[in-house]
Amino acid sequence: MLTMPLPDQSVLARRAEIVRALRAIVPGEGVIDAADELRAYESDGLTAYRMPPMVAVLPENTAQVVQVMRYCQSLGIKVVPRGAGTSLSGGALPLEDGVLLGLGKFKRILEIDYDNRCAVVQPGVTNLAISHAVHERGFYYAPDPSSQIACTIGGNVAENSGGVHCLKYGLTTNNVIGLELVTIDGEVLRLGGKHFDAGGYDLLGVMVGSEGLLGVVTEVTVRILPRPPGARAVLLGFPTIEGAGDCVAGIIAAGIIPGGMEMMDRPATAAAEAFVHAGYPLDAEAVLIVELDGCEAEVDHLIASVEQLAARHGASSARVSQSDEERLLFWAGRKAAFPAVGRISPDYYCMDGTIPRKRIGEVLARMRQMQDTYGLRVANVFHAGDGNLHPLILYDANQPGELDRAEAFGSDILRLCVEVGGVLTGEHGVGVEKRDLMGTMFTEVDLDQQQRLKCAFDPQGLLNPGKVFPLLHRCAELGRVHVHAGQTRFPDLPRF
Repeated sequence: MLTMPLPDQSVLARRAEIVRALRAIVPGEGVIDAADELRAYESDGLTAYRMPPMVAVLPENTAQVVQVMRYCQSLGIKVVPRGAGTSLSGGALPLEDGVLLGLGKFKRILEIDYDNRCAVVQPGVTNLAISHAVHERGFYYAPDPSSQIACTIGGNVAENSGGVHCLKYGLTTNNVIGLELVTIDGEVLRLGGKHFDAGGYDLLGVMVGSEGLLGVVTEVTVRILPRPPGARAVLLGFPTIEGAGDCVAGIIAAGIIPGGMEMMDRPATAAAEAFVHAGYPLDAEAVLIVELDGCEAEVDHLIASVEQLAARHGASSARVSQSDEERLLFWAGRKAAFPAVGRISPDYYCMDGTIPRKRIGEVLARMRQMQDTYGLRVANVFHAGDGNLHPLILYDANQPGELDRAEAFGSDILRLCVEVGGVLTGEHGVGVEKRDLMGTMFTEVDLDQQQRLKCAFDPQGLLNPGKVFPLLHRCAELGRVHVHAGQTRFPDLPRF
């Protein structure tokens, strides 16, 4: 059962006063306090857990964010930042005694600087909107999560989002070069900028992936790249999952770094094909999509090499895209895999763990054994090139006990990822979903040290509390590790 920090009754008693004060900062329709309207914010993409916030505030500029943060800090009010709410780890789950700070109105592209190959955007701009804005000049923004049509850059920064083309071009952290953020006490920090690298401590690296625990991002400078002169994709079918996994490792071992390399098992392939009609081989136990980009001669050479490697690893079929439309169709099925699986199961639980590439076949075989243990099916979709797994555990929330089994199954998958040398998350973040598993990957000393960094930015623990860390230590006592460190209790959170 998921738990969250106990509500502060003194804050709840002052709710009307808090709402009035926030309306003075963000006038008009910028403050939402009606119960029925707050339901729109009661969960993010992890819909199994819901909690309406005490109040939601939607600022329009950095000055308003500064005032909101100063006000909340002065009264000890918790703040939960939120972008589009597509987080799959509960990173934007509200608190009943907290202010939900929505950045949806920060949706302007402020500047496109082609000379420095970067764009300055507000955090509410969607991922795909950046590529659309620079398309006519032959540029694009490389990180492309499957939710890119809806997810926002601010949320991508919070979770260090990935995507199908991150194998070659990097995650969000490799493509963000500058940030403006507001701390809990209302200080505006600017990190990095348009230059290649920032001096001093790598605070930019600290902020990307910090899950809203250190500050509220109000501006992002991202790297834009020229589109490769050519790109083609190879659609490969394999009679075994192990063969597909070995082929992934073989491609990387041969020194080939594809623009993207994605894998789906048979259940996921069948669901995606019925949804998109991309021409996937339905008799294959695993499908691998490998995209090669560069000049025409280079692409031709790499495709031939990949086909040879696939044959060597037992591929049963190989199809090379003959047009850009066909290449995009290959990817359309992969990017639509999540909604497609929703057509074959009333509910699914999307996991996110990362493993060494050479262990893919072994891990998927172990997952098949777990299906029998838990009595639930799994459809596997993942970024094969960097070993980022996205098992989709199929269940029916209307059947008593199935959600509990799905969560237990997911926890065992994540433990398995750590066991084989991987990590708990590749791009979805820890949030509340993986919070209580942090001890499987980190020691108490590790977690204390991470919380000291949190305390340096947020001494009162007001920013997104209850996320990431399995226990909340009082900052004043973290200097005396192992000497009765104070802990904040977590009560049970309602689940739906």
